[in-house]
Amino acid sequence: MRPPIARRELAEGHTVAHHSFRHPLLDHMRPDAAMAEIDRGVAAVDAALFGVPSASPHTPFFRFPGFATTPILLDRLRERGIAVFGADLWASDWNRMAPQQELRLVMERLHANRGRIVLLHDTKRQTAAMLPAFLHNLKASGYRVVHVVADDGKRPQSDHVLSTKN
Repeated sequence: MRPPIARRELAEGHTVAHHSFRHPLLDHMRPDAAMAEIDRGVAAVDAALFGVPSASPHTPFFRFPGFATTPILLDRLRERGIAVFGADLWASDWNRMAPQQELRLVMERLHANRGRIVLLHDTKRQTAAMLPAFLHNLKASGYRVVHVVADDGKRPQSDHVLSTKN
């Protein structure tokens, strides 16, 4: 976690959601240990953003690392009012490729699926280099980036996700 970057993201209107602390596959853990891992991540993000750790997240959205979940974990998060997001397609950006290759791959997948939620990793240089062209291509293709917010609508509450214009 890089607190200055997280604070900047929030200040610019983006949402900083939750993803665990160490990024383990939570379905391989006992439910109590998995929830402790989630809670540790929530506390770390809230400490970075607001200066104090919190057991109750300011951002009620979560994505499981590797999409590895269990019904018990889903129930526990739902009971706490935390919505779980996934992705419909991904950039495969954990594989090394040129930004142009990644752009071609993501746009092909996006068109084949007529939109949806796209998983990108902000820690990958190739993805960062590809992003301006990706946003341009989205607009040129009639897609739009939408921002998901919590019911109260007071503060940005999720990662940016993609949606078609239809």
